[in-house]
Amino acid sequence: MTPSIIDYDSGISAIDTGYVRPMLAASHLIVDSGRAAFVDTGTTLSAPTLLAALSAKRLERGDVDWVITTHVHLDHAGGAGLLMQSLPNARCVVHPRGARHLVDPARLVEGSIAVYGAGPFRSMYGDIVPIDAARVHAPADGERLALGKRSLEFLHTPGHAAHHFCVVEDASGGIFTGDAFGVSYREFDVDGHAFVMPTTTPVQFDPDAMLASIDRLLARRPPALYLTHYSRVTGVDRLGTELKHRVAVFVQLARSSAALPDRGRLLRDEMFRLLSVWLDEHGYAGGSDERHRLLDDDIDLNVQGLEVWLNR
Repeated sequence: MTPSIIDYDSGISAIDTGYVRPMLAASHLIVDSGRAAFVDTGTTLSAPTLLAALSAKRLERGDVDWVITTHVHLDHAGGAGLLMQSLPNARCVVHPRGARHLVDPARLVEGSIAVYGAGPFRSMYGDIVPIDAARVHAPADGERLALGKRSLEFLHTPGHAAHHFCVVEDASGGIFTGDAFGVSYREFDVDGHAFVMPTTTPVQFDPDAMLASIDRLLARRPPALYLTHYSRVTGVDRLGTELKHRVAVFVQLARSSAALPDRGRLLRDEMFRLLSVWLDEHGYAGGSDERHRLLDDDIDLNVQGLEVWLNR
């Protein structure tokens, strides 16, 4: 197995987890003074890829101190259990509100099957392996953990999910944002400029909390953000302004559609139209078929999340 790895500065690398399509979901590897941490793991099916990446970086499995999951959605944390079985010295770091779901993933699996269906769930995620509670650490907001000579600070950032945190590493000031700062696919880059959009997936979307979390990240003035979908972006202030506007537009779209018949279909159609307008303004030249290929899965999940929020 030859993993697809992008190396950045400050000992940070992005590893393609192989989820759904190339460059959809990344696990980030941080290395300092011979010690290593993974930030997000992909699915159970991703674990062999991450272990191959360790070998490619000439690291031993015992060199990994931390397996960090920004939240417990399975494209971020589904592979943590199987990965931990191969990393004898690692502890799994997870938000206090998500820790029990990695120790006993039954409810997590049940909820994911409700979203995706049993067949697609198994093909995308495999079997979810529980983690020994003694190897799980749930950091408080603002807590710092050591990795080699640097520290990793954990900021609780609800909005996408109540069990979400972001990770600030002090060597560069970069932040690993999971889904708190939306998604930014490299296929949409134009002249080196990224395009960002919110992710409002089920079942805990909270727009006020999401906007507050985005502001908290922007207040750190990070030179770069490392999104799980997909990896490093710069020009953070511009992206933050655009992202907050798009969250507000999605919320207004949901509210204006709340009482309409066939609400879900109307939301999907209008969300695709809005994203296409923003992509046109961004300068993206891809046609409708390519836009549907890259956007439709996210749109389906976003609409589900908005409808759950409306119903709640």
